Amino acid sequence: MTRRNPLVVPMALVVLFAAVSLLLVGDLSAQDGNDLGEVTYVRWCAGCHGVDGTGNGPGAEYMLPRPRDFTEARYQIRTTASGELPTDDDILAIIDRGMPGTTMPGWENILSNGEREALVEYLKSLSRFFTPDEVPEPFDFGSAPRVNAEVLAEGQALFQDLAGCAQCHGVDGRGDGESSPTQIDDGDFPIRVADLTENWLFNGGGEVEDIYRRLLTGLDGTPMPSLADVVTAGELTYDQIWAIAHYARSLSPDEAPRVTEVVRGVLFENAPLPSSVDDEAWIDIEPTYIPLVGQIIVMPRWFDPRVDGVWVQAAHDGESVAVRVTWSDPNSSPDPLWTDWKSQVISLMQPKEGDPQDEGPTPDQLMVQFPMEMPEGMERPYFLRGDNRRPVYLWQWQSDRDGALEGEARGFGTEAFQSDGEDLTVDASHANGEWQVMFTRTLVTSADDDLDFVTGEAIPMALFAWDGDNGESGTRGSVSSWYFLFLEGATPATVYVYPTLAMMLTAVLGFLVVGSAQKKEREGAEIESETAS
Repeated sequence: MTRRNPLVVPMALVVLFAAVSLLLVGDLSAQDGNDLGEVTYVRWCAGCHGVDGTGNGPGAEYMLPRPRDFTEARYQIRTTASGELPTDDDILAIIDRGMPGTTMPGWENILSNGEREALVEYLKSLSRFFTPDEVPEPFDFGSAPRVNAEVLAEGQALFQDLAGCAQCHGVDGRGDGESSPTQIDDGDFPIRVADLTENWLFNGGGEVEDIYRRLLTGLDGTPMPSLADVVTAGELTYDQIWAIAHYARSLSPDEAPRVTEVVRGVLFENAPLPSSVDDEAWIDIEPTYIPLVGQIIVMPRWFDPRVDGVWVQAAHDGESVAVRVTWSDPNSSPDPLWTDWKSQVISLMQPKEGDPQDEGPTPDQLMVQFPMEMPEGMERPYFLRGDNRRPVYLWQWQSDRDGALEGEARGFGTEAFQSDGEDLTVDASHANGEWQVMFTRTLVTSADDDLDFVTGEAIPMALFAWDGDNGESGTRGSVSSWYFLFLEGATPATVYVYPTLAMMLTAVLGFLVVGSAQKKEREGAEIESETAS
């Protein structure tokens, strides 16, 4: 199946704001003094960063974090010391790679080399702090030392205690530390603490060398400090900083998840299905990563989704199916400690089609969507809750309610749920910055409006998630496109019979061949004996 990049960015949004910026500034070719850098900036960047570079473009109010104010020359990702200007290569690297986890995409495959290099010079011209006489000096970071269990243990101890990383990032690094709800950037906007279990979304790169550079240089404009001064003061050594970097890197998978189209439902032929979210049977079932993005099609749109991806596992025993979904979330909503955060997010995210209103305490939610009937071929319902012609079948869970709901929909806003899922059960747990939700249902039910799950077929499946304390509910949440749930069929008896028959046949043929060879050998010996006599 086709693989997708998990670093999904709503590029259509960027193009939309680029078009708006063109309308605001008029015909570029008619303006005096336009060089390639300015033309490129106005066409592709001003929609978010503003024509004057102050970060106040027409798209800015839709985004958290807010777009960079280039006039202040405060760059997060640098190879220079905290508070220093970035090098040209630093700026170019941000343009090329983007800022994962934000609405800033990478432009390496969109703009030419000349456009990107000219853009670097133009961005510098927007700030009075860049001068021709001052050339920023990058750090000499050296090479990463080898990692072993001792280094990781030292890094973990420093992370938890001396360096104070867990205060923000949490014990397991999922961004759920005690101070995470109160973090703000230099513009007084709320800012999320990085989830260290998702290094593919790290700004500036997710390898150990990248993390080490961030630890030494800090992220200017954010609460993330530089540890260089701590080293200078003799409180930590460079080797200890490397140990922290190695430990932080170890919290993520060895490789970024390769997104596949299919979630495989493992067949439990001679064992019971997992009975809870923390059942040890889940350990042996490989999870599938499914990226999610903000819902920006139906109004009011949502450009600040908290849930950027989920891990899905599935199993069945021929009678019932169990699906477990896991994702990072710093808290279980509603949480009083996150009330101020939620209020700030809602007040800042103001789509022009109607301001989202604070609806009071809102729960975390998860919805799994299937077609009401198995489609023919690759045809599937519209991924946002189907339509009148192709309705969808829904499973829903909420953190403030026991049990799961089954329902159907014929478009966004038409969802209709039973008071309780008659055939659907759910088990959920939140611990250490992570939700785990497990749905269980019989493969076939007596209800006419339930989908029958058939083994050996690709069943379309989509997911929706909401973080209540991030101001999410209704249309304001995260969505996926269609994927497939494939429930493994029972192993045919022929799989065992045919190999056995083949072995027996091979043995018989072997005896025949050996017997024939021995017979010929005896006959040859008799002929030689007669000839000799």
